Amino acid sequence: MKDGRPYRGAGVNYFNAFSRILADAEDRSYLQGFEDLRTFGIPFIRFMAGGYWPNDYRLYFEDKARYYTLMDRFVEDAEHQGLGLIPSLFWHHCTIPDLMKEPRNRWGDPGSRTISFMKQYVSEFVGRYAHSPAIWGWEFGNEYNLEQDLPNARDCRPPIVPHRGTAETRTAEDDLTSGMLDVAYRLFAEEVRGCDSHRILVSGSSIPRATAWNQRRRLSFIQDSEAQFQEALALENPDPFNVLSAHYYLNEGQRFGADQDTDKTMELMQQTARALGKPLFVGEFGVSDTMEDGSVDHERGRQLFADMVDSLKRADVPLSALWVYDYSPQTETTVTGVNKRSYQLEMLQEWNESRA
Repeated sequence: MKDGRPYRGAGVNYFNAFSRILADAEDRSYLQGFEDLRTFGIPFIRFMAGGYWPNDYRLYFEDKARYYTLMDRFVEDAEHQGLGLIPSLFWHHCTIPDLMKEPRNRWGDPGSRTISFMKQYVSEFVGRYAHSPAIWGWEFGNEYNLEQDLPNARDCRPPIVPHRGTAETRTAEDDLTSGMLDVAYRLFAEEVRGCDSHRILVSGSSIPRATAWNQRRRLSFIQDSEAQFQEALALENPDPFNVLSAHYYLNEGQRFGADQDTDKTMELMQQTARALGKPLFVGEFGVSDTMEDGSVDHERGRQLFADMVDSLKRADVPLSALWVYDYSPQTETTVTGVNKRSYQLEMLQEWNESRA
């Protein structure tokens, strides 16, 4: 729902729109991005509402007023352009524990410094911007569900990058379980609802791993059935999150013991969403025009993207966001209004106009 009416729309991920000004207060290049997106009729962006590495929060701790002055300007600029915002408040799963000098499993401890900081930041951030017309919803973080219940967790612990502010060692205490995240999700949602009673709450989860149900129940990489997949999707977006968050790409490999089938998977997710009364939000989708052999094939990329958008249309996905707008480090996927992938914005514009 938007402005009291049923709504459907496709936006983009403008991942580092704010973090670029956090790195350099004079870098307001996102302004041109906002203008360009509006020319293509893009209604909203999903973005990282903070830093990626612990050191990116230096300004917050040294001069909180200045930090929020930069965010104030960012939100006001979005308001001026009539652009919606879905801020992802704790993007990287290990950053806040690292900041708090705690292992990652403290997301599951209500008395931890990690949870205390999470509540503080939510209270400040949501309380400050809850009345902005630019805000469309509040997201916890990015793809935490892919980190949970891993049978090989010892080999998949967070990166160690001390010059970025991370911990210098990782142990079993850095392994995440779904139970830990359930605690963090619940406390996040409660804190948000203390400041904002109605906007959507988003987990930021990716599509469940092909083995997510069996990981949770049996700590096993056995492929899930269709029914187990649907149960995992619901579990990874627990109440009071009121949309089903999933990210979708073409590199899944097998699911349900068969090759990737986008139409089938989209329909299963949409069936789950309807059964739960939670609209489906495909918070990331996209394709690369770099092929498996390393060659670049823009025409093949165009066809793959058109096919994916058609699949989203057939499933009648109400809310979705392209990955990724103007993010130069990802040369194989970044989209702008003037590069060779600008057709993706044109396709989204056409889709949005057809649903207006």
